Amino acid sequence: MYCTRKITDHIHWVGGSDRRLALFENLFPIPRGVSYNSYMILDEKTALVDTVDSSITRQFLENVEHVLNGRSLDYMIINHMEPDHCANIEELVYRYPQVKIVASAKAIQMIRQFYAFDLGDRPMAVKEGDSLCLGSHTLHFVMAPMVHWPEVMMTYESSEKVLFSADAFGTFGALDGNLFNDEVNFEAEWLEDSRRYYSNIVGKYGPQVQAVLKKAAGLEIQTICPLHGPVWRSNIAWFLDKYDKWSRYEPEEQALAIFYASIYGNTENAASVLASMLSQAGIKNIKMYDVSSTHVSYLVSEAWRCSHLVFAAPTYNMNLYPPMEAAIHDLKALNLQNRTAAVIDNGTWANAAGKQMRAMLGELKNVTVLEQPLSLSSALKEDQMEQMKEMAKAIADSYSRSVREK
Repeated sequence: MYCTRKITDHIHWVGGSDRRLALFENLFPIPRGVSYNSYMILDEKTALVDTVDSSITRQFLENVEHVLNGRSLDYMIINHMEPDHCANIEELVYRYPQVKIVASAKAIQMIRQFYAFDLGDRPMAVKEGDSLCLGSHTLHFVMAPMVHWPEVMMTYESSEKVLFSADAFGTFGALDGNLFNDEVNFEAEWLEDSRRYYSNIVGKYGPQVQAVLKKAAGLEIQTICPLHGPVWRSNIAWFLDKYDKWSRYEPEEQALAIFYASIYGNTENAASVLASMLSQAGIKNIKMYDVSSTHVSYLVSEAWRCSHLVFAAPTYNMNLYPPMEAAIHDLKALNLQNRTAAVIDNGTWANAAGKQMRAMLGELKNVTVLEQPLSLSSALKEDQMEQMKEMAKAIADSYSRSVREK
């Protein structure tokens, strides 16, 4: 049975949600599931904006058929060719053989890579500034390469001021009946998943996101229709500000996260002692994460949120403990910048963790590694408490400076 929602009188949501999928891209945990959004525009001509993942094909096709209500499908707009959005192109061509496929030239190339059916004369390659009139609605195409694939574009409908934003402004999480951002408590219930989605999926491409935000600033936008998560029809400036901060690698909050790895609990104990000292120094927004039991996507998200980071890890086989090495490697791969960090290392023999962590963090752009490291030999001892206090003071002083500079 169909399940659709009206965005406006002429634009309909025809997507769906998958609550069974455990890992998005077979990589990121999604305990709340994920939505796949698709949109139908009804005018003199009909246009479908993107398709959905194969996991919800039946629901999607029923939605499309219901909204079309016997009409043909004239255009299929393909903003993004990732399979969670393009899986139903071939099925729609079989059902609506007259349909024209509107996409960037790179996307059309990718259609031929993913599919073997004959495209015939269906493809219509568009470029920056091109438009397509459907009647009273006109679509304008905005190229958005590397947000986060090279073929990506966005589609702006000028009469109702709707931006179909591809994967930008999306979030993890299935839709629970409420489609619009003002139907949910987004900041309390969705922001964490939105940040985790952005930082892990799009975070590497901050300059490209900044370029698209500059284009968006020239458009009058009343509604943003992303491919995942709620549709934005209010408080849009607040969400654009989040994207602006995230894509400039500016900390979202003055906050501190302690990422620790501990084999037998001794490094964890040192991290806990430091956290207590920092709290007594007046730092309120502190979070601790065990990198061995916390999926790295959550660590990445917290690194995007927090201004200050502490990395505490032991040596393992004369190298950095593998989960911590993997976590820092991900931060480097995703281009994290503009943070302050401190390092605690531990080793019973041949201690190498601190040197390796400082070297890896030193490769991150504009990441300041404080000069008060703490090196443990198996466990924190009473005679090292003064060093711990010095580290806590250095972190607290840096934190206070950054608060004042705000």
